Amino acid sequence: MESETEATVSENEIKETVNDDDSQTKEKSVTWKGLGLVDALCKACEQLKWKEPSKIQRESIPVALQGKDIIGLAETGSGKTAAFALPILQALLQNPQRYFALILTPTRELAFQISEQFEALGSSIGVKCAVIVGGMDMMSQALILAKKPHILIATPGRLLDHLENTKGFSLRALKYLVMDEADRILNMDFEVEVDKILKVIPRERRTFCFRLP
Repeated sequence: MESETEATVSENEIKETVNDDDSQTKEKSVTWKGLGLVDALCKACEQLKWKEPSKIQRESIPVALQGKDIIGLAETGSGKTAAFALPILQALLQNPQRYFALILTPTRELAFQISEQFEALGSSIGVKCAVIVGGMDMMSQALILAKKPHILIATPGRLLDHLENTKGFSLRALKYLVMDEADRILNMDFEVEVDKILKVIPRERRTFCFRLP
């Protein structure tokens, strides 16, 4: 995978053997604004009743906001979707563009869950998302793609179908690629599809890979 700078973040890093009450208090007091998020996104988090960032969010969001690539290890339910969604939405606010980010997932269920999160966080800033997965009509999906949403959430096989067969659809200007549950994507034999997708998106992009520990 092409990467200029890579930062590894872990949800399950080894805990220090010496307890430092001051450092623990400092860690717990981190706010959304303290991570570097703009007011609109901080407010979105508050509206979702998220009182403070989770561990994976505290570790990955500041790194992502610096424009670095990320490899993250995170359990389901750890807040990892917001860990990549928030930096992407902030970058989108700073540089509005259609087909801004692509999130690849191993299953349609996960794709819809991620879409719901993006839409909830981006509702106040007019973010448009599209879910492109198998089991749905290709023509209907082509019409959705023609509207050029900001965020695409897709399974590799169906996305490749559109890249190869849907006239006018291209991701040549893509700025962000996320592979969520990347280990499952590869375990489900999507290597060929992913390789083909990587060949038709820009090498100059930010890449976030998240996998289960």
